[in-house]
Amino acid sequence: MGRGPSIEARKNATDAKRGKIFTKIIREIGVAARAGGGDPANNPRLRAAIDKGMAQNMSKDVVERAIRKATGELEGVEYEEVRYEGYAPGGIAVIVDCLTDNRVRTVADVRHAFSKCGGNMGTEGSVSFMFKRLGVLSYAAGADEDRVTEAAIEAGADDVVLYPEDGAIEVITSPEGFLAVRDAMTAAGIAPAHAELTFRAETDVAADADTAPQVRKLLDMLEDIDDVQDVYSNVDQASLDQA
Repeated sequence: MGRGPSIEARKNATDAKRGKIFTKIIREIGVAARAGGGDPANNPRLRAAIDKGMAQNMSKDVVERAIRKATGELEGVEYEEVRYEGYAPGGIAVIVDCLTDNRVRTVADVRHAFSKCGGNMGTEGSVSFMFKRLGVLSYAAGADEDRVTEAAIEAGADDVVLYPEDGAIEVITSPEGFLAVRDAMTAAGIAPAHAELTFRAETDVAADADTAPQVRKLLDMLEDIDDVQDVYSNVDQASLDQA
């Protein structure tokens, strides 16, 4: 039996992944601050990005530096938002949200991932109509369903979904109501284990045994591209897990 990776190698891999996450969040903070100003109290998108950074133990100094760069107090790179859409093998719809300072590089990287994994890039709007933007507050198994539901209704959430297979609970909100509902749930002593603004497909599509490995590979390749912030798909996750 071969040796597993050394402690140093595992640490380096973890540090590299953490660095990528930090880079993505810093870009998001910068774009949010540039678009809506550097005061998170008056910029919900910036506040959400800062919260994401704090959840990853990002220091206050790093956050403030990103905001100062975005608002012109410090010299920095300007990023723009770009969205690409396409299909993975088996007709799985994919949305790729990017923040980039070089569109040519980014589209080449995204196109390469689709081509290498047997997918196709589409035109703007070719798959996004299948998805809906919403806020999701997630609670792990063991959370008190009645308490979560009561607090969610009081906070103005749109829906509460229980997953009987593992006992998890999701509170669904509109994008506009996401922060208010999250803050109200936290104030009620029921802070979610995870909270995010995301895209959800109206209907999930199962990947068959032949295409599932390629779908998984494509999604992983896209996530690893430095300019990619988020990847959304309508694949049924269970079909990937079983492949």
